Amino acid sequence: MMIPFENTWPYESVMGDLYVAECPFCDAENVLLLLKPDELPVIREGKKRLMVFPCCHGRITIVDADQDYLLADGPLRKSKV
Repeated sequence: MMIPFENTWPYESVMGDLYVAECPFCDAENVLLLLKPDELPVIREGKKRLMVFPCCHGRITIVDADQDYLLADGPLRKSKV
């Protein structure tokens, strides 16, 4: 199953912490995620993970992750019509 690009959000790993450059909900910058790098292999194996952004309490369910993007069960990007 292919996840639509709208359901992805880029992240970075810095010194054992995961960050997003911008929150998909409130646009806060450099948000430290309440998710650790050692949780990513478990997510890649198929375990879903609820993640709450600490800046605004926006919630997503992560269904997969690669080395650059978190993959959610719903859209995170605003559609440009």
